[in-house]
Amino acid sequence: MSSTSRADDVLSVSVHGPVGVLDLQVPAAASSVDVAREYSRQANLPTVPALYTRLGRPLSAAVSLAEAGVVTGTVLVATTDLAPPPRRSRRDVRRRRHVLEPGALSTLWCLAAVVVAVLAGWLASRLPDGSDLREATIVVLVATAVVGVLPVGPLARHRVLAVPAYAGAAAYVVAWDPAPERFPTILGVACLIAAVTAAVARALDQPGEEGLRVWMIVGVAVFVVTTLAALADVSAQVVWAVSLVVAMLAARFVPMLAVDVPDQYLLDLERLAVTAWSARDRPTGRRGRIIVPRTVVASVAERGARTVTASCVAILVVVTVSAIMLIRETSVWIDVLGARIEVGLAGAALLLAARSYRHAAARALLRTAGLACWAVLLVVLLTAHGTGWTTVVAWVSIGSGALLVLVAVALGRGWRSAWWARRAEVAESLTGALAIGAVVVAAGLFRLLWELTG
Repeated sequence: MSSTSRADDVLSVSVHGPVGVLDLQVPAAASSVDVAREYSRQANLPTVPALYTRLGRPLSAAVSLAEAGVVTGTVLVATTDLAPPPRRSRRDVRRRRHVLEPGALSTLWCLAAVVVAVLAGWLASRLPDGSDLREATIVVLVATAVVGVLPVGPLARHRVLAVPAYAGAAAYVVAWDPAPERFPTILGVACLIAAVTAAVARALDQPGEEGLRVWMIVGVAVFVVTTLAALADVSAQVVWAVSLVVAMLAARFVPMLAVDVPDQYLLDLERLAVTAWSARDRPTGRRGRIIVPRTVVASVAERGARTVTASCVAILVVVTVSAIMLIRETSVWIDVLGARIEVGLAGAALLLAARSYRHAAARALLRTAGLACWAVLLVVLLTAHGTGWTTVVAWVSIGSGALLVLVAVALGRGWRSAWWARRAEVAESLTGALAIGAVVVAAGLFRLLWELTG
């Protein structure tokens, strides 16, 4: 397999298989898959067999032969038959039946727990100070966060993602103030406590690292934005306008930061040379032939998928809250116009950005965020123009027409065409740029400049 390697880096092994025995000389840095593929080629087998030691232990494809303990003179066994599963006692089978594993049901349960925590914090904050029910709610939320942050239980990977919501809800109740201008700061404090709880859970080696990292980043970011706004004495509509556009832009930058591939699998460090002559040399060390195991590729893909999904959940929450609060905080007609334009354009940008996601859950979350913006805008427009039958019929007709266009394009597979991809890319760029420009009007800066110059 490698005739130019040094003698110390070449192993002589005997492989017993379906067609007999083959003596092979293989590099010590090769994996069992390389040896099995070479045996299959020389033996003219239709499939690549699996390699085992002479004692029946399977050789892992993630490690090299030298790391697996294979030396010169080792006898290997190649077989195309599946290894029989190990026999288990009745006690082991009975114990395995009662083991809980994280799945869709646990995800739904933890999502319901987050909703319960948010409702408990919101309702308890409206209670009078010093009431027994308010104090009891705070104690229950804090106790749940303390117990849930412990790395115990088979469902810890999903449960730990709901724990920061309980700590944030408790902080929201403690810091609550009825003054409307203080609401962004109170929300920022709650997000900071949630981020600290996520950091504690991550320090305790909890399994949901990707979701906890998103909790930390989003919580600290919200706290920084709200605190800077409070220190600069700016209005709350500035906070919500900036938060909405930042969440919209995050939908484009999250995939770039989510997938983190180790450098040793991207670069052959021994082939990086200063001169062209050294680049022509064939490496002879153990790293001369770098093989990326399938398990590493799967691990990187799964970790990136979890990060993207958790980030899209955060985008959905931030976008929904920011859109509602931005429409609520604006009162001057020009600010109201800018807020409506920004919410509508942000929703369109999120819907267009979702088309580039191949992960089904992340794509659905981004589409939900875009539709949430449009739903908020639709409710505001219907309320502003009255609730007469004429207005309702007009908006239902417009919505039905838009839905009909979407269904027609989807059934015609126009979403997958190159023509639609180019137009959608241009439309996404335009809506994003216009949404960023609308921040100036929605935040009240345009009105302020108008008043100063007028």
